This record gives sequence, C-alpha cells and structure tokens, in this order.
Amino acid sequence: MLALKLTAKDTVATALDDAKPGDRVELLLHGEDRREAVTAQEPIPFGFKVCATPMKKGDLVIKYGLPIGRATRDIRVGELVHVHNIEGCRGRGDLEEKK
Repeated sequence: MLALKLTAKDTVATALDDAKPGDRVELLLHGEDRREAVTAQEPIPFGFKVCATPMKKGDLVIKYGLPIGRATRDIRVGELVHVHNIEGCRGRGDLEEKK
C-alpha cells in the first residue's frame, strides 16, 4: 500500500489505497525518489491519514507542510490519524491568546 507525504516535515501521510492491520505502508515523499515503510496498526481507508512520525499528546499534526490540528493522545507510527485522536486548532476562539 502506498501513502503520500508532500513535505519532509509532514507527520502524517495520505493513504492512496486501503490498508489492513499488518500491511506494509510505503510512504512516498512527493518529488523525491525516496521511500520509507511503516506497518499499519489498524485499518487505514483510502484518503485517510496514517501516522508517519510518533506524536505525543499536544503535538502538532502536520499535513502538506502545515499544522492541521493537535494530537489529543499519543499516536504511534502506522495508526489511523482522524477525529478520534486529533482536534482542530484553527479558527477556535477558545484557543485564542487572552490579552
């Protein structure tokens, strides 16, 4: 199974096919002839995010070179990254700095 990272700093990759637990997931870095592999820890549906770099609770989740949210718990490499383990951090008034 293949998954795509657009930048080297991405902590997640987008699945280009479905993966089952135990499947080898090859992470392709856009524009480079370099691949790394992870093992799917759970089902990863097409178009969803797979964890490419271990994340601790509170870490920024980076996709396409930009933060898309924060981890709400530790996330292991090969796990599905979705609403059950990240929360958005853009446009949230409750996270704005108080003056």
